[in-house]
Amino acid sequence: MLRVKDIHVYRDRTYVLQGVSLEVGHGEIVALIGANGAGKTSMLQTISGLLRPKTGSIIYNARLDAEDIDISRLLPEQIVSLGISHCPEGRGIFSRLSVRENLLVGAYLRKDKKEILKDYEQICGIFPILAERSGQTAGSLSGGEQEMLAVGRSLMSRPRLLILDEPSLGLGPIIVENLFKILRQINAQGVTILLVEQNAVMALDLANRAYVLETGRVTLFGSSQDLARDEKVRSAYLGGV
Repeated sequence: MLRVKDIHVYRDRTYVLQGVSLEVGHGEIVALIGANGAGKTSMLQTISGLLRPKTGSIIYNARLDAEDIDISRLLPEQIVSLGISHCPEGRGIFSRLSVRENLLVGAYLRKDKKEILKDYEQICGIFPILAERSGQTAGSLSGGEQEMLAVGRSLMSRPRLLILDEPSLGLGPIIVENLFKILRQINAQGVTILLVEQNAVMALDLANRAYVLETGRVTLFGSSQDLARDEKVRSAYLGGV
């Protein structure tokens, strides 16, 4: 579905991605793990058009029978319209808007009102707390509820590929466990997921495959099971367990 080929990316004058390549297959969950400052967020922002690679390409294929599209020079809204949705680190909710209004913002490119309402109801089924709090301002939600809102808003664009940046950040263990169960459910419904997550144990347990990013370069990649057994990964990211 997604092939990132040898991209080099600068953030101002900082060289943040140094020849990174990765692939995400249709229906997969792929994790990107690494320390703070490794370039993980920059990787996701480049895929979604918020940063632009100096060289290299990002090839997207929405469906198995679709043509390849190079999205590396497209605007973010064009990338969303092709079926890629980015749930950012820090959630980025509109705190003064209601929960319902935040969700509907996620469908801003869509014109199919009946289908938008159907998706809204489906997302409220996935996240019942959002239905209960639909009239509340988003800023009044707890951290876990805000993360659910951010994920739900991303789903309102009907993505084929959902990009998630640190969804567990600042959340308690029980909430994280519930959120990751929901991500499995979303994936089972046909949404491919690319996940950046500092909780490497949870990320590797969820994902089919994973990449390790260090100082702007991919240093390891493979099946999640293989990486979870790798001594370097265990020592650096899994607490040595």
